[in-house]
Amino acid sequence: MPIPKLRNLAEAARVRDALGRGAQKVVLTNGCFDLLHAGHIYFLQHARREGDALFVALNSDASVRALKGPTRPIQPAIERAYALAALECVHTIVLFEQPRLVTEIRALRPDIYVKAGDYSLNSLDRSEREALREVGAEIRFLPFLPDLSTTALLQRIVAANASAPPR
Repeated sequence: MPIPKLRNLAEAARVRDALGRGAQKVVLTNGCFDLLHAGHIYFLQHARREGDALFVALNSDASVRALKGPTRPIQPAIERAYALAALECVHTIVLFEQPRLVTEIRALRPDIYVKAGDYSLNSLDRSEREALREVGAEIRFLPFLPDLSTTALLQRIVAANASAPPR
């Protein structure tokens, strides 16, 4: 399944360079984006509006498992990347394996880094905050829609399955 927007970090850095430092504002965000849903789409569309091109650092399967537990991700990285790439608001996707985005931040040098409002400056990892400071990125937080989360969606799926008539 071809995903033209999915790039390795070196390719993504070249794409970023081609956009021209300062000429076009590059926005970076990251996440698991497991079971892409309306909350994700709302967030990504609004993140894109913060600049000219939205780069999404997508957690690898191993990093999702480390964050969310052994039953996640629901979808493998390639399927999550394919779904993200279908969104017009997403310019470039890069998979990351490490628990922190320091390498990606330094390579991509975003003008703006965006997270949902369930994060705060204090909850961001210190090494990521330092890397963002080093590259001169502005940090912004967008509204979080708690009823539109993957966890809430999974709970509704489990409840629907539990109440479904036997086959």
